[in-house]
Amino acid sequence: MTARLTMRGIGKGFGGVPVLDDVTFRLDAGEIVALLGANGAGKSTLMKVLTGVYRRDAGDIVIDGALRDIATPREAAQAGIAFLPQEISVMPDMTVAENICLPILPRLGRLTDAAAMRARAGTILADLGFPNIAPDGMVRDLAVAEQRVVEVARAFAADARVLVMDEPTAALSERDAELIFGILRRLRDQGVAVVYISHYLAEVFRIADRIEVLRDGRNAGSFIPRDTTVEAVLAAMLGRTAERLFDAPAAPATGDAALEIRGLGWKGRLAGIDLTIRQGEIFGVFGLIGSGVEHLGRVLWGAEPGAVGGTVAVAGRPFRPTSPAAAKDAGLGFVTAERKTDGILPDLSMAQNLSAAFWRDYRVGPFASDAAERRHAQTWIARLGIRTAGPDQPIRLLSGGNQQKACVARWLHPSVRVLILEEPTRGVDMGARRDLYSQLQGFAREGLAILILSSDAEEVAGLSHRSAVMARGRIVRRFDDGTNAAALLAATAQTEGTAA
Repeated sequence: MTARLTMRGIGKGFGGVPVLDDVTFRLDAGEIVALLGANGAGKSTLMKVLTGVYRRDAGDIVIDGALRDIATPREAAQAGIAFLPQEISVMPDMTVAENICLPILPRLGRLTDAAAMRARAGTILADLGFPNIAPDGMVRDLAVAEQRVVEVARAFAADARVLVMDEPTAALSERDAELIFGILRRLRDQGVAVVYISHYLAEVFRIADRIEVLRDGRNAGSFIPRDTTVEAVLAAMLGRTAERLFDAPAAPATGDAALEIRGLGWKGRLAGIDLTIRQGEIFGVFGLIGSGVEHLGRVLWGAEPGAVGGTVAVAGRPFRPTSPAAAKDAGLGFVTAERKTDGILPDLSMAQNLSAAFWRDYRVGPFASDAAERRHAQTWIARLGIRTAGPDQPIRLLSGGNQQKACVARWLHPSVRVLILEEPTRGVDMGARRDLYSQLQGFAREGLAILILSSDAEEVAGLSHRSAVMARGRIVRRFDDGTNAAALLAATAQTEGTAA
C-alpha cells in the first residue's frame, strides 16, 4: 500500500495543557481507517490539526510523500483533504449541481457554465452509484441520506484524496447507512483514503480496513477488524477491561400503567398506535427513519402541529397532546434527538440549562435564584458524573455525552412520571453511553417509566424490558420478554416495503 497521509509526532496543547502527545497516524491510498476514542481522547483535535483548524505545536504532516505545512482550512483543501462534519453541511436553496461544483465552478467567460456544471455533477453522481439524483433538483427536496451523498460528491468534485468523515451515519437509518458504506467502498476502490470517526462499533467493524485508537491524547492501539474483537477495542479506548454496555436485564416491571396509548394517529404518518408502559419500565420502540418512530415522541409531546387521533392517558388521567406545556403539566418529560438545535441552550450555563424546564422551583419572588439553580445543578452533576468545570460553565463547552446527561437531568423532576427519549445516545461515545444506560436503568428501578425511541436496534434490545418495532407508521411486532438486535432488525426487514 502507498502512504497517502502520515502524521508523525503530532503535539498540541491549550493553555499549557497537552491534548495530543506524540501522536502518529498513517492512512494509505484506498484504505478506510476508523479513528476511535472516548470523549477527550484527542481524535477531534487531531483531525482539526490535519484540516488546518488548529496549528500543531509539534510533528510533521506528509501527504503523498511531500512534507506539508497546513496552517488553514484552505491549505488543507488545496492539499486534497476534505472534511465532512457530523451535521450535514449543504446549501438547501441551491441545486444539487451547484452544491457539488461549489469548490470549482466551471466558467464560461465571466459566467458560470451551467451546462458543464450539470454534466460534471451528473458524472460524479453516476460514479458514486446515484445516477437517479437529478443535478437540477433542489437540495432541500432530497432525503437526508441523499444530502449526505451530495456532500461526498462535492468532496469528489474538489479532487479530495483524503476524506475525513465525522459520525456520517448518526442521523441515518441502518438502511441509509448502507448507502453511505457503498459510496465509501467505491471511493476506496478509486484510491481515496478515508478517515472514519464513529461511536458505532458494529458499523466500524463492517466498513473499516483498520482501526486506530487514541486515549488521553496518545496512541492506544491499532487493530485489524477481522483479527480482533469489540471488547479488545473498547479496552484500548477506555484503558481497562471493557464491561458490557448494558447491565443484566431486570425483572419485568409490574407497576401501574404510567402511559397508555390507544389508537394514536397523526397526519397519516402514525396509525393505530397502542402501547402501555408501566411504572419502573423501560419500553423501547425501534424503527428505521421514515417508519414513524421519529414522530411518535414529538406527537406525544405536543410538538408536531395537526390533529391527533386516539386517546392518551398519563397515570390514569386522560391527556390531549396539544402542546409541550400541556405535556409537561401532565407529567411527561422529553429529550429530543436534536441535542444541539433543540436540546441545549448553548450560551446559558449548566445550572440554567438544568433548571430551564422547572425554573419556578428555583426562584425567589418573581426571579430565578442563581444560588438555588447552582445547588440543583451540583446535585445532578455529582449524581450523573457530568464532567464540567462547574455549574456556571456554558453548556456548549461540554462534550456531547455530558450535554446529553444534562438534557436527561433537566427532566428528572418529581412531577415527571414518563420520560421520553429520542435517539438517547446519538453522537455519544462508548463510555458516556454505558453511563447513560446504567443511569436510565437506575431511574427505572426507582419507578420512572421510560420510553426509548431509537433507530439503534442494539440499544433498544439491550436497554428495554419490553420493546416494539415500527414500520410505515404502525407497530408491526412486539416483544414482551426482551429480545436481541437481530430479532428487531428481522421484524423490520419483514415489514418494510409492504403494506401495514
